[in-house]
Amino acid sequence: MGEMTVTTLEGRQRPTTSPIAGEQEDRNGRAFLRRLRTPRRPRLWFEILLIAVSYWTYSLVRNAVPEQKSQALRNADWIWQAEQHLGIAVEQSVNHAVNSVSWLIVGMNYYYATLHFVVTLGVLVWLFRKHPGRYAATRMVLFATTAVALLGYYLYPLAPPRLMNGQDFIDTVLVHQTWGSMASGDLKHMSNQYAAMPSMHIGWSLWCGLTIFALASVPWVKVLGLLYPTATLIVIVATANHFWLDAVGGMICLAFGFAVAWLWYGAQPHKLPREVAAPTPPEPAPAPAA
Repeated sequence: MGEMTVTTLEGRQRPTTSPIAGEQEDRNGRAFLRRLRTPRRPRLWFEILLIAVSYWTYSLVRNAVPEQKSQALRNADWIWQAEQHLGIAVEQSVNHAVNSVSWLIVGMNYYYATLHFVVTLGVLVWLFRKHPGRYAATRMVLFATTAVALLGYYLYPLAPPRLMNGQDFIDTVLVHQTWGSMASGDLKHMSNQYAAMPSMHIGWSLWCGLTIFALASVPWVKVLGLLYPTATLIVIVATANHFWLDAVGGMICLAFGFAVAWLWYGAQPHKLPREVAAPTPPEPAPAPAA
């Protein structure tokens, strides 16, 4: 289809592509790409399966990255010295101050262990129900952010402050015997303890906060959206699970995620239509020349 033969001077025939067929193939290719980049109504069963498989893969890859304990501890020393040079090395003071208030640090331990998942899934469900036209693009931001974070875990192993040698950080989960840290107690063998850079607690919470701020219609909900990553930043430092600079790494990963979505959809997620547009009928093929 789309080819015709031409007789050469030697009498042999060779195929040549019809200009009409070439134009049609090019048009079909553009239409296919346009369909891929056009938001479609998400399907519940597919999204549940996709998120479950994606998180399982993320956990598997994260934990499969070699721990590189010695390098991770050296990197932690370098980060701590760099923060001291910059005058922002207050993690230890925050850790000790909050740890002295038992009810507060216990609450932060449970915050760190649970809201990371609960709020992120809650925002995804909200997007699925209320903003179907923006769901796929916003989900792409989250997935791209998480994917590039895995590269960071591999290239830059980093011990959290509570595991540093010669420093007086407090592992608040162990001290207060609270549940939830995959890097303390009996659960430490199930998780890579030296994957602190970048902080996905910050990457995911900031994704939630910016999404809520951009799309919520109620002012106080917008404020809550911005307070959530702010509170998360305090929690990851107070519990000695991250340095300030780990949070910067999470922000950079999120910026990468937004860039990927913008390149694919041609706009940031919140700029896309709220509802899914009706499918455009395919263009009719041109009539063959007489």
